[in-house]
Amino acid sequence: MALCLKQVFAKDKTFRPRKRFEPGTQRFELYKKAQASLKSGLDLRSVVRLPPGENIDDWIAVHVVDFFNRINLIYGTMAERCSETTCPVMAGGPRYEYRWQDERQYRRPAKLSAPRYMALLMDWIESLINDEDVFPTRVGVPFPKNFQQVCNKILTRLFRVFVHVYIHHFDSILSMGAEAHVNTCYKHFYYFIREFSLVDQRELEPLREMTERICH
Repeated sequence: MALCLKQVFAKDKTFRPRKRFEPGTQRFELYKKAQASLKSGLDLRSVVRLPPGENIDDWIAVHVVDFFNRINLIYGTMAERCSETTCPVMAGGPRYEYRWQDERQYRRPAKLSAPRYMALLMDWIESLINDEDVFPTRVGVPFPKNFQQVCNKILTRLFRVFVHVYIHHFDSILSMGAEAHVNTCYKHFYYFIREFSLVDQRELEPLREMTERICH
């Protein structure tokens, strides 16, 4: 019997502290609206659409943070099974390998183990969503001009977490009875990035067959 998400992930295995929205802010209200739509049983394709009159950058910001929290939680349950030994390369099967590059330690694409890649990824995203210059939370403070480009990169890298988890650790998800919950999270993520063209189609190729099966 499948367990509810909170039961499956009851132990505190989240990779990073959950990022929360400040009550009383526009972002918080949008988050509540998005969550209410999800719980209403509406088709996920309609849930991701921009509500009338809302700012698209606010809508994207809310979802980027929410997906970070959810995917962080999913990977957190896999962390014990995703080690330097089991996953010496951050990959999605034999055809896809992901290398890490940033502006500090790895200025050139570096071949890393999956857990090392994940740690750097979560640190990087966390620093961005906590940066007021990138994800402003104060009323009247505009988003930077490159905001959607930053979000494209975040979401592209988060998609790679799905790739690795589905291809290398799906047996663990099945053993916990969490398949339906992970699939729902994936479909929500997929419909959102397709609605706003936030991830290049080529990046989606590793999960194309599965996506065609569960998202169409």
